[in-house]
Amino acid sequence: MYQNNFYKLRDWIAQHEGYRRFLYKDTVDCLTIGYGRNIEKCGITQKEAIYLLESDIRNCQRELSRHDWYNNSSLNVQNALINMCFNMGLPRLLKFTKMIKAIEEKNYNKAAEEALNSKWALQVKKRSVDIATMLRKG
Repeated sequence: MYQNNFYKLRDWIAQHEGYRRFLYKDTVDCLTIGYGRNIEKCGITQKEAIYLLESDIRNCQRELSRHDWYNNSSLNVQNALINMCFNMGLPRLLKFTKMIKAIEEKNYNKAAEEALNSKWALQVKKRSVDIATMLRKG
């Protein structure tokens, strides 16, 4: 009985709040998202953050799976590419043309070098080193 009421209440509040996919300022100028989640006051729980992380990883996998150089790669290389895609987005990752060419040629040392020879590597420091190590494992 209670659970049925909970879902009715949820739907009623959702109807009043309306869904917003992107961050917005509410009527009192607080950063808000979704169905009225006040990010400034409530933030998100670790469980919610893990859910979002897993969803974003799946989105990266889906985007990358449209490319043969990803599909034809080992799990280590795929994981390195997913990490890069998560960090910078696919459009920026696709600009790593020399790294992608090296991956296509199964030249993983060269792919790692190309990943490290970038402005991105200077920005993310240890992350780029970890990703290059994973690429070298092939």
